[in-house]
Amino acid sequence: MDLRLIECVPNFSDGRDQKVIDAISSAIRNTKGVNLVGVDPGQSTNRTVYTFVGAPKSVIEGAFNAVKVALELIDMTKHSGEHPRLGAMDVCPFVPVRNSTMDDCVECARVLGRRLGEELDIPIYLYGFASTLEYRKTVPQIRAGEYEGLKDKITLDDWKPNFGPARFVPKWGASMVGARKFLLAYNINMLSTKEQAHRIALDLREQGRGKGKEGKLKGVQGIGWWLKEANMAQISFNLTDEELCPLHVAFEEAKKGAEALQLSVVGSELVGLVPLSAITTAANYYIEKENLCIFDPEQKVRLAIDRLGLSSLYPFDPKDRIIEWKVEATDPPKPLLDISVTSFVKEVRARSPAPGGGSVAALVGALGASLISMVGLLTYGKKQWENLDKQMRSLIPPLYSIIDDVLPLVEADTAAFESYVKACRETKNAKSDEAQSALIEAINVPLELARKLSSLWPHIAKIAALGNPNCLSDIQVGIKCLETGIWGARCNVLINCSSLVDSVTKTDLVKEANFLYDTAKHHANRIIRTLEKDHPNEESQ
Repeated sequence: MDLRLIECVPNFSDGRDQKVIDAISSAIRNTKGVNLVGVDPGQSTNRTVYTFVGAPKSVIEGAFNAVKVALELIDMTKHSGEHPRLGAMDVCPFVPVRNSTMDDCVECARVLGRRLGEELDIPIYLYGFASTLEYRKTVPQIRAGEYEGLKDKITLDDWKPNFGPARFVPKWGASMVGARKFLLAYNINMLSTKEQAHRIALDLREQGRGKGKEGKLKGVQGIGWWLKEANMAQISFNLTDEELCPLHVAFEEAKKGAEALQLSVVGSELVGLVPLSAITTAANYYIEKENLCIFDPEQKVRLAIDRLGLSSLYPFDPKDRIIEWKVEATDPPKPLLDISVTSFVKEVRARSPAPGGGSVAALVGALGASLISMVGLLTYGKKQWENLDKQMRSLIPPLYSIIDDVLPLVEADTAAFESYVKACRETKNAKSDEAQSALIEAINVPLELARKLSSLWPHIAKIAALGNPNCLSDIQVGIKCLETGIWGARCNVLINCSSLVDSVTKTDLVKEANFLYDTAKHHANRIIRTLEKDHPNEESQ
């Protein structure tokens, strides 16, 4: 089973004909192994953004099926809209989501591009990480001149497509297929003219107004347009790298530009799905700016929606628009995490090797971090310890994030072990490349558990020293759970390493596992001794 998850976001040049939109949606939805999680048509842009996820082979097939339908239904000789475009399928990016890499996405782009060129006779340009030519790596570079200029451009030596015919196909145009990071299609609502919105966009986008007149924001493409259905203008941004320019930076800079022109920004709009990190980064900015204290991920998302005005045009439903939450909601049931405590215990006690010590160690570690997080929360906001609020604000969030990281390892440990057993059975050789590769994964899961839990010791020591004294037993139990989780992870690494062929890798993995447990034992003993010394009465009862 391929556990890699890749997002594909083809943009087709029809946002007005519901029959066309539905036909393309059905082609994607009916592809085995594909989960269609978003269909976002735009009347003014006359363009629909489709978002679906799946394993590499599945998303390639889904995109190919969508193009076959679009080839029959879309005629670019009759197309017009506010959004720049090159062809009936303008762009088709592949984006790594879970257990996948950019290399996986590059391979998807090249396989799909070759198939579209050879089987459907469509001109295809590779872009983003899939392109090897610097002068035609970005969408604006390739799209320059748009569909109308393609007739002459495609015949030039420098602009021959990577796949398909080097000639103009009037009904289709050409398509760009590539690999990229998450691109945030982000529109900022303006009570202004189209020209005023465009003026601000030129000041902010990286390209600016041309050479020597670059804009303020790196990794940003932008134009201004008129949104007829809302009777307002928008600055339409493509944020190509959220690390270079997060949502809140684009929003706040647009507000500054609007204020300078005595104009009003009235919220913003995200098109398509968005990674959780983009929303929480914005939330963290406003939390710091306004000196707020919010730990819960759902509350952070709520804050970002409010501050960015993401529901000002249409309701922004995070469960439907944040890709991790959307995919999680449609994932198959989790055999261990979705069952009751009683059922989990019965699964462990059953006459089968999995779930075993690795999954239990991950659960115990998550419980330990949860207990210590609880101590922090029962200290924060209490009047008698309000002098500690600032410290608790910085100590609690890492515990929250580690819990979310560790819980999936409960399932992952069992899945990795079963994959190893399957590889051994199929190859009939535990030393085969397939079995050894699966074994490395079975070792890496508990090792990752130990690494994540080990990162918490500095925070735990401070919460133990400062936290609510009424929670003494909770933090003691939490510390022992963390130590046990790391010890259990070490045990799994050692027993799995005994079957590892590569002696150098084996030595390194065993050494790291032993170090992480020795460190955990040292910290746990030291913190508990300090607690016993500082709370002698409680210990004697």
